[in-house]
Amino acid sequence: MALFIDEAAVRRLLSMPDAVEEVERAFSARARGQAFDIPRRRTRLPGGHLHILQGGAPDLNLVGYKAYYLQPDKSRTSLLHLINREQGHLEAIIESDALSQIRTGAATGVAARALARKDARVVGLFGSGRHAVTQLEGVCAVRGVQEVKVFGRDASRLAAFCTAMETRLGIPVRPSPSREATVRGSDMVIAMTRASEPVFDGRWIEPGQFIAATGANALDRREIDLATVRRADVLVVDSREVAQGESGDLLPAFENGLLYWENIADLGEVLIGRWPGRSHDEQVTLFESHGMALQDIYTGARVLTLARAQGVGVLLPFGG
Repeated sequence: MALFIDEAAVRRLLSMPDAVEEVERAFSARARGQAFDIPRRRTRLPGGHLHILQGGAPDLNLVGYKAYYLQPDKSRTSLLHLINREQGHLEAIIESDALSQIRTGAATGVAARALARKDARVVGLFGSGRHAVTQLEGVCAVRGVQEVKVFGRDASRLAAFCTAMETRLGIPVRPSPSREATVRGSDMVIAMTRASEPVFDGRWIEPGQFIAATGANALDRREIDLATVRRADVLVVDSREVAQGESGDLLPAFENGLLYWENIADLGEVLIGRWPGRSHDEQVTLFESHGMALQDIYTGARVLTLARAQGVGVLLPFGG
């Protein structure tokens, strides 16, 4: 029988360090041709949007898909289905809202480990929503972060976020006085917003910085400007195929002739050494994150293994 695992169990079972390792496995397996990913498909309705991501991981003996439905009031349903690749039966249904947050932060952690300077200590963060939480956790899992500056437009929400994250991470997390101050002096600059216009000026970027633009996974969103793309010595995406259909950040650069898709590295190719990443400390590295089914499948497989080992979840009257 298939196992149902709810949101609360996912949060208990899946740690950020585990998620970082699983997401890195997913990127590397895809780069080696050992795992396969189908970009997100969207069904747009008057009352909300249905999103479906799917992929296959033969090394896990799994094929699967995540389907999530979002409404304007932020109500959501998100479920990951894991199917036994060889036998064809359903192994698990996992509530995947928390899983999505964790694996998205883990992807930035993987990118930071590969592309940020090893001595990176200061983070400048744009955004103070629930995904911003796991963005910080992701980079803190791979670098010795000592200070975080956060910029947000809602002062009360920003203050609450900083207080909660300072307690959670055990390091200073402070509101930033301006957008420019968030970028200046930061070793890692992360944007996790729903912005439709760039959130900072690329002329503020300093040598050696790692930039992660993680919120613009649709063509009507944009977090970085053309100046930021120009400043990037190394530009990496989670998936070129996904980026071409979803990257509101990179499409303007493509249309202006600043980049060509075939000249952009997938993160997995950097991880396995097929494509160069950071080669010296003065380089500016840019990571564009959009989300892939394989991130869900690999982290979901870890959740399933842990749930079975600990007797967590509810058996359903169908499936395996």
